[in-house]
Amino acid sequence: MPDSKVESVPPNLFAVPDLTSELPPLHLDVFLQPYWSPHVAHELITTANSLVNPRGKGIYATDESPNVMQALFDGVPLNNHEERVWSEAENRERRKKWRECAYKAVPSEYISGVILYAETLIDFGLGPILADKGVIPGVRANGELMPIPSSPSEFIVEGLDGLLGRLQAARAAGARFSKWRVPIACTSKERGLPTQTALELQAETLGRYAAMSQKAGLVPIVEPDVEFSEDADLARSVEVHEKAITLIYERMKAYNVLLEGSIIKPSFPQPGLKNQNRGQYKPEDIALATATVIARSVPGSVPGVAFLSGGLPPALATHYLAALNALINSSKPPSLFSRLPPLTFSFGRALQGDALKEWVKGNENETRSLLQKWSKVCWQSACGVVPS
Repeated sequence: MPDSKVESVPPNLFAVPDLTSELPPLHLDVFLQPYWSPHVAHELITTANSLVNPRGKGIYATDESPNVMQALFDGVPLNNHEERVWSEAENRERRKKWRECAYKAVPSEYISGVILYAETLIDFGLGPILADKGVIPGVRANGELMPIPSSPSEFIVEGLDGLLGRLQAARAAGARFSKWRVPIACTSKERGLPTQTALELQAETLGRYAAMSQKAGLVPIVEPDVEFSEDADLARSVEVHEKAITLIYERMKAYNVLLEGSIIKPSFPQPGLKNQNRGQYKPEDIALATATVIARSVPGSVPGVAFLSGGLPPALATHYLAALNALINSSKPPSLFSRLPPLTFSFGRALQGDALKEWVKGNENETRSLLQKWSKVCWQSACGVVPS
């Protein structure tokens, strides 16, 4: 792992940045192809490793769109009888104030990075709040979803057009990593989702995104979110996860992505909510399935895995993560599990859900307390300690 931090201006699309004798020599413990700038590679690798080390630290996802944020605010029941109607300007200010409160409360001993929505990073300019306390700011790169015409239950993710310029602007505003989510449908094999077309399309999208992210000097976090709302059993979920992640890395390699300077943010393999046997599986079963997927499909050069909570209740998401890391802790060579990279969290709702409810009610002290509490719980889970 590189032993120093490098901060540089956004790379120019048409310039080779490091062909100058003024830059100090660097020692990298990885072979670089000639098209990779050693200094850009050094910074990407350093940032990627800082996001998942020391073990237990994880990423706080705060990249909800304004519409989703508004729905979260509106979903909190209030005690007063008057229903307040907020103007667009007031709602914008509420989003800013919520983010400011959350970022000031984020404990840097448990949180390594925060994913920001572009509005929060660029319009509100809140990245420095995090950077000043040693937390790495990142940015959501993906756009919105559009149905695939031939398979309306599956989706295209928009946002590749003009992406490089937006990522360079995000870096100039303080971001050092980015994230792109693709949703992947998952049903029983008989019902036929995901389709091969959708899997290939999502892998191609993530490969192109990751290459552009690194071109802009940002560590890419690729997020294959395999949904669990349907009838798939655990074996089917494992199959889909393995296939999707394997295809993603094939496309990333085709686009010459530096894997040592990237992170993956997958879902936990699990039975669907409509599967009649879902309740029979314990967190330890999910842990074994998850570790197997990572061992089989994530290249050893990737420095870390940060799991999404995907709408799971906070207690269940952290229990899955704790059981997974407890399994890793107990695995000794020659087990493949003993060679896995850090397995941590990139949670949103599972980390901030309780805190947001208190903030909407005006209880800022309780908001800060709950954010710190759940940050510590997530950190403990990523160390293999089952939350009490």
